[in-house]
Amino acid sequence: MNGKGTWVDEGLKMEEIVKDKSVFMWGYLPGALPQRAPILSPVVVRPDGYTWKDVCGGGCGFAMAISESGKLITWGSTDDLGQSYVTSGKHGEIPEPFPLPTESAVIKAAAGWAHCVATTDSGEVYTWGWKECIPSGKVFGDPSLAGGLERDVLERQSPFLTEQVSPRSQGSRSSGGIDSRISGDETTKRRKLSSAKQTAESSSSNDETLSALPCLVLLNPGVRIATVAAGGRHTLALSDIGQVWGWGYGGEGQLGLGSRIRMVSSPHPVPCIDSSYGNDRTAALPRGGLTSERHGFRVPGSYVKGIACGGRHSAVITDAGALLTFGWGLYGQCGQGSTDDELKPVCVSSLLGIRIEGVAAGLWHTVCISADGDVYAFGGNQFGQLGTGGDQAETTPRLLDAPSLEDVNAKIVSCGARHTAIVTEDAKVFCWGWNKYGQLGLGDVIDRNIPSLVSIDGCVPRNVACGWWHTVLLAESPA
Repeated sequence: MNGKGTWVDEGLKMEEIVKDKSVFMWGYLPGALPQRAPILSPVVVRPDGYTWKDVCGGGCGFAMAISESGKLITWGSTDDLGQSYVTSGKHGEIPEPFPLPTESAVIKAAAGWAHCVATTDSGEVYTWGWKECIPSGKVFGDPSLAGGLERDVLERQSPFLTEQVSPRSQGSRSSGGIDSRISGDETTKRRKLSSAKQTAESSSSNDETLSALPCLVLLNPGVRIATVAAGGRHTLALSDIGQVWGWGYGGEGQLGLGSRIRMVSSPHPVPCIDSSYGNDRTAALPRGGLTSERHGFRVPGSYVKGIACGGRHSAVITDAGALLTFGWGLYGQCGQGSTDDELKPVCVSSLLGIRIEGVAAGLWHTVCISADGDVYAFGGNQFGQLGTGGDQAETTPRLLDAPSLEDVNAKIVSCGARHTAIVTEDAKVFCWGWNKYGQLGLGDVIDRNIPSLVSIDGCVPRNVACGWWHTVLLAESPA
């Protein structure tokens, strides 16, 4: 961007869009407009000769989408205001293909604060950005080796985020006083985050040693990855036979390996979900379903079909619609009725009997949708990101009963750091939560604690994806 014009035609009316598919953006994408201002309402993204296939969200200050030809398109970042500009790979201001070392078509991509991951139609995975999030070293093909994992991984401190676990993480469980404990810890927790953020933002943005170029993730022969998810500093990858792999930071259990492993420097299969990665899914799995170790019963399902990463927690969905969570639990974002960390995948028992079809995770919260189109939310709620109408944390899933969702069936859900978005069966978009940068697309910077309808005229929304502080939407022209 040379400052003499803009690739966003702010005068373009939505009903004048003639392309089959369009992408809209709003929120914090400082390089997207000449004035570097937050985008408060949906604006059409104008690609240079590309047609759109899907949206992928993005990280802090940059957006990601996929073209019909399978190119990963990134934009919105700038070297002076891009937050993660250098570390995440220097995404440009205008939409253009990100240079990946492959000719294969990208099918899915995700980003954390400053690292990115993408998978191709050949099942390969590429990752880049924040160096500590990039895997290296030998690959463990046998999940039984996870017990000796801590002897094999790198013990590295992050120069950015110095806190590792909450003081109560290692304590015993308690069934009472949850709300008061959350309130008591909130000041300490926010102080830690504030200190970490200041450290990150004061670090030299020119420190190239913190960033890694795109590289191929080495997995076992025959493993084909179908989709990926990125958290604050960890990554999950789901194979085409329902096996989950993880790497990166695991200090709160977000890698599901059973201990507080600070750094997992090579991809590891996540135990207690599906330890198989051969061609025959059923032969390697326990009959009757997955085992939930703590609750002592078999979780419905035989393999994993969906994954999500939050800031420092993770969630997976089985083929039978059971939801399992693991990782940081300070605000109840694991949905287990407490604020303890979960070091292994644990079934969210209060949702048993409800078939979960989609899940998304933010910095401190988790939102899922059922086969019936209901929305359930739990975790931190300081900015209304749960959509419950208040600001109280929820340690177990709460069904959203806002009037705006009456007779509405949710089909797609996505979470930013502190905001949430859904697309409904009748092609409406709702957003709620933190809105400092206009990431709700409602034309202002006022937070919302209930689902609020986003005006998208002249097109049919098909998918929504939240970045850290922004939102992108894929829409089709009406028939």
